[in-house]
Amino acid sequence: MTSVKGLRTDGVPGRKAPAPEHERGDRGYGAAFWTVAGVFVTAMAFSTVPTPLYPLYQAHDGFSTFTVTVVFAVYAVGVLTSLFLAGHVSDWLGRKKVMTAALALELLAAALFLATPSLPVLIVARLVTGLGVGMLTATATAYLHELHSAHRPGASTRRFETVSTVANIGGLGGGPIAAGVLAQYLGAPLRLPYAVFVVLLLTGVAAIALTPETARKPAVRPAYRPQRVGATRGGPGHLAAAAAGFTSMAVFGLFTSVVPGFVGGTLHHPSRALAGLVVFAVFGAAAAAQTGTGRLRALTRWYIGLLAQAVGMAVLAVGMHLAGLPVFLLAGIVAGAGAGVLFKSAVGHVAGTAAPARRGEALAGLFLASYLGLAILPVGLGVASRSMSVTTATTWFTAVVLALLASVAAATVSGVRHVIGTRAS
Repeated sequence: MTSVKGLRTDGVPGRKAPAPEHERGDRGYGAAFWTVAGVFVTAMAFSTVPTPLYPLYQAHDGFSTFTVTVVFAVYAVGVLTSLFLAGHVSDWLGRKKVMTAALALELLAAALFLATPSLPVLIVARLVTGLGVGMLTATATAYLHELHSAHRPGASTRRFETVSTVANIGGLGGGPIAAGVLAQYLGAPLRLPYAVFVVLLLTGVAAIALTPETARKPAVRPAYRPQRVGATRGGPGHLAAAAAGFTSMAVFGLFTSVVPGFVGGTLHHPSRALAGLVVFAVFGAAAAAQTGTGRLRALTRWYIGLLAQAVGMAVLAVGMHLAGLPVFLLAGIVAGAGAGVLFKSAVGHVAGTAAPARRGEALAGLFLASYLGLAILPVGLGVASRSMSVTTATTWFTAVVLALLASVAAATVSGVRHVIGTRAS
């Protein structure tokens, strides 16, 4: 086992390979790695399918932009609740069982979306979606880490870090563009996208059933307890990772809650496909940046993420005041790229430094902090928009994000560097 400036570079120390799957060999674990990644993408994409459709729901039930942020907040509450109550249980229940349960919740949400487009059902469906996502994120990330380590023992974790974060963020970007195109060109805009994802999610359930389990059941099942909020404590690097996740998800929350309505209303571009494309551009830039910076040193990536996210948010405020789509889109791409790189750095650090038996718990703690950012700041933006214009509210939102980024940067400069590490990963 080796370590460079606080970051683990070993595989899965202290954990024996699961005996029932020995016969699968390295190739079996490699195929399972990409299978889980594909299911992860699909599940995360489903969670953002409603994003370009919110204006259609508004037209159907006549609710306001503030109500959209409430619907979004309900989703975030579902994620946070699930992370707190179940995000860590895959460490002893098994990755496959928890992932299957998460997919079942998303299928239930899809059935609710298909039932009726009314606001009460929309709220319940978003809550159920959040519950599924909360169970899924930490579990799938831990699962990918262990499958990567079983497939390539002792190898760099670069592939895991890139694939896990691209699957997460790239999936979030895939949902809006898929839903936008289906809604714009194929009819039944409030039903067809969900019907398509029902098929994809059912395929995912079948695929997970064929993958090897990587979590070893303890001899004595531990007594259940909710997720410890401080599970990622262990040094300033963990605290910085949580803060970075908080700000990154806050930016993504902005683009998946208020932005589609802004594009259709203030910018006068009502196309659902365009609304989906704008959100996809933000998440696509995040995924591309995560891939493109994979060979950089961890600390270099960290600083690039901070700088790009700060610049993008500043340009976003200017673009909204100018009410110009090109500047607005450019700002989203730069901010998304920065948020993606910063989030990847946070996930890689926590996954690499957590003890194997508590990896799911540690990642659940990180995602809990991250989804607090997804919930609190965008909802605050929605509340503020009731007493001021969306443009003014977004300017204040930008100021808060920049202040948070400055705090993370200051913490890094003052002593987190040796914990974040300088290895190329």
